[in-house]
Amino acid sequence: MFLFPLSRFSFNLSGIVDKFRIVGGQPLHGRVSISGAKNSALPCMAAALLTPETVTLHNIPYVRDIITQRRLLEDIGATVLTPELRTHKITASHVEVFEAPYELVKTMRASVLALGPLLARFGKAKVSLPGGCAIGTRPIDLHLSGFEKFGANVKLEAGNVVARAPADGRLCAADVHFSKVTVTGTENLMMAATLARGTTTLRNAAREPEIVDLADLLNKMGARVNGAGTETIQIEGVEALGGAEHTIIPDRIETGTFIVAAALTCGELEIKDCRPDHLESVISQLRRAGVLIQELNPNTLQVSCPQGVNAGDVSTAPYPAFPTDMQAQYMVLMTQARGRSEIIETVFENRFMHASELQRMGAQIQIDGRSAIVDGPTPLTGARVIASDLRASASLVLAGLIAKGETMIDRVYHIDRGYEKIEAKLLAVGAEIERIRALVTTGQLQEVQPIVETV
Repeated sequence: MFLFPLSRFSFNLSGIVDKFRIVGGQPLHGRVSISGAKNSALPCMAAALLTPETVTLHNIPYVRDIITQRRLLEDIGATVLTPELRTHKITASHVEVFEAPYELVKTMRASVLALGPLLARFGKAKVSLPGGCAIGTRPIDLHLSGFEKFGANVKLEAGNVVARAPADGRLCAADVHFSKVTVTGTENLMMAATLARGTTTLRNAAREPEIVDLADLLNKMGARVNGAGTETIQIEGVEALGGAEHTIIPDRIETGTFIVAAALTCGELEIKDCRPDHLESVISQLRRAGVLIQELNPNTLQVSCPQGVNAGDVSTAPYPAFPTDMQAQYMVLMTQARGRSEIIETVFENRFMHASELQRMGAQIQIDGRSAIVDGPTPLTGARVIASDLRASASLVLAGLIAKGETMIDRVYHIDRGYEKIEAKLLAVGAEIERIRALVTTGQLQEVQPIVETV
């Protein structure tokens, strides 16, 4: 059995923090393999709570959020075996606790996905209100109102969501219309509906590839889910679900991040094990900006940008439009584009925190509410910067790759939440990057031996 080594990550190791040191100016050349999608693996892991039988998941990414989710599952009584690094065998046959504690939920919003499966299978659940990235308000009221339509009694008690099924212990199907597109809300209610009595209809549902991937797993487990990937999903409830084996889809946001990395550095990358059909809006936007993206086969892209990039406006929106999770990376690219770009963020109200750090590196960015005006091309200079959230940290890594001199990025535990060994992958294609581990002693940071990892 392979156990995830926790020491590689920079989270809650007493007195230890990690940071990245990057020296910019190196074009990237070579091949990069894309890892499994974290945002698909997390709900699929939660879905294993719906059955006492074993659910085997392949292509699980080696990232911090997966370890948090695994801890949550184990804390409530599930067994999680990892016979290989990227394979999880989850058996929830002896669940004894029906609670996701604050200590885990506060670090990762996806922990709330335990609510639907626990409520559907056991008739009760208690989950702390979620945390995660500081990118704006992301309430779960749409989840809770949906569970109430299923007949559950839902209360908020001391920062916890406490939910109970009707007296007979089983949820009832419902017609739910989301007032706003919600990915985790769609996933949570879809999982709960698989064991509800009757046929549930979810309207204005999220359409992301991760929703389709979860539905594929649920159907392998014996569920009857139709319409995933469209605005209307129907789920015919069944008496029980069984075990299944499933392979997680590639991470479309990691793919997009490496496309931008190749373009920014005027390099050339072959990006393998990806799904170009899952990020058509990103590829189209980048092609309009001048990035050369060739599909060598359904799972491989060839990316270069020999003529540089042109400015291009973009507005984020739910899938299949341009994703909010690529907004920060696109902003860095636009600092090197010819002309003025406007980037409008419609999904989260506080997702421009990376802009101030990019400004410290010399970027010409003006923020006005949910709009960012970027003028380019502007040379960037290395600086000490702080990552505020997962995708912001990726944007700072990208900026460091092209900045003159040395960039030091603090709080890289954010990037460890969603990118598998990003420094090792970049190092393998020519970047000058290293992870530095620092020991906190008497209130100060004491640098220790840099960690250089290979792929």
